[in-house]
Amino acid sequence: MPRVSDEHLAARRQQILDAARRCFLRNGFHNTSMQDVITEADLSVGAVYRYFKSKNELITSIAESVIGSADQVFVEIAQHDPPLSLDEALDRALAFVDTQTGPDGVLRIAIQVWAESLRDPALAEFVAEKYTRFRGQFAVIAERARDIGELPPHTDPEATGAALFGLIPGYFLQRVLTGGPDHATYLDGVRTLLEATQPRVRTAGDRVPQP
Repeated sequence: MPRVSDEHLAARRQQILDAARRCFLRNGFHNTSMQDVITEADLSVGAVYRYFKSKNELITSIAESVIGSADQVFVEIAQHDPPLSLDEALDRALAFVDTQTGPDGVLRIAIQVWAESLRDPALAEFVAEKYTRFRGQFAVIAERARDIGELPPHTDPEATGAALFGLIPGYFLQRVLTGGPDHATYLDGVRTLLEATQPRVRTAGDRVPQP
């Protein structure tokens, strides 16, 4: 019997994951059974269970692919040479979100992963590790912004990075749940907040506060 190639095995595994993703997007994790995935993939029971022993294994594998794509983007933004401005860094992060928030976008799965991690300790550990890594990339963005003078010298990169990273799930959660705001509107609001934190240079026409 000829040996099955690694390419064939990888393609079959991806076929199952794609089927599971369609089922999860359509019906959610809890309303999807392994039999639903088997039917969607148009494979035998044995073929599917050869790759995934349970629905939880499917969920974890899909979570890895969802989070892995974001991880690559955030690393590229954080390590860009020369350092990106905060405006450009956030613009690129939001642009990635825009590609993933449609009806078939992976970020709809991400929201389900968050909920599932509250009841699955193994998934919770995985999510915590990955999101801590994301937050670290935004701490690097904040540190580099401080070093080029865009943020004040006393900036705490960890604290500021956590706040910056929080803008990303805040954006895609609103997009998925309400359909808005759009990219330009959200980024304009972020710019306003960032500008409000910058020291204002007093001009000759300003009123000087009286003691």
